[in-house]
Amino acid sequence: MSRAEKHVIVRRIKHYFSQELQQQIGSFDAEFMLDFFAGKIGAYFYHRGLYDVQAALSRKIDDIQDAILQREQATSLQR
Repeated sequence: MSRAEKHVIVRRIKHYFSQELQQQIGSFDAEFMLDFFAGKIGAYFYHRGLYDVQAALSRKIDDIQDAILQREQATSLQR
């Protein structure tokens, strides 16, 4: 992720701690936490995203195949 993206996420982590947990943490701690979670569980979210994209593409391919079959015209030849 870019430096700007990391900065936004760090701010959100700090805001979460402040609002939900009534604790103040610094940018260093928030960035450390982000790095920890990204390293330890980031791959799970990444893989879930890949599976979701694969399922969406599979549905689209099925739709395209159906559309092609609907346009098929009868001939004396068999498949």
